[in-house]
Amino acid sequence: MKISIGNDHAGPDYKQAIVKMLQQRGIQIINHGTDTFDSVDYPDFAHKVAQDVAASTTAFGIVICGSAQGVSMTVNKYQNVRGAVSWIKEIAGLAREHNDANIICIPARFTSIPQAVAMVETFLDTDFVGGRHANRVNKIACS
Repeated sequence: MKISIGNDHAGPDYKQAIVKMLQQRGIQIINHGTDTFDSVDYPDFAHKVAQDVAASTTAFGIVICGSAQGVSMTVNKYQNVRGAVSWIKEIAGLAREHNDANIICIPARFTSIPQAVAMVETFLDTDFVGGRHANRVNKIACS
């Protein structure tokens, strides 16, 4: 499996911890984020992650910024991309199970690094249940 990850200046340490966990699982990573705390513009990396997911270059995406709102707004501009802001692992699981989310959006200023790692693990370990939820998900994209 291959995952695209991106972050702004609020998330280099979060990305580092998440990437370590992903590598331990044997997952390939495409890094679109910054590795420093110098201010950057979140859309620059969020667009790249969303493009990877929209093109099926990667199975999933992970985006990290201070509140996760800006990266969520950015990635959700793409067809067939469903980015979900998650602040606890239960929300991350429901985003996959009910909404078939394919990008998790993490608010670095409102979660701890261990919480973020746990959310990504839950996100990846949860399957979309389909059924009545598939009809709803099919209504999300604009044509």
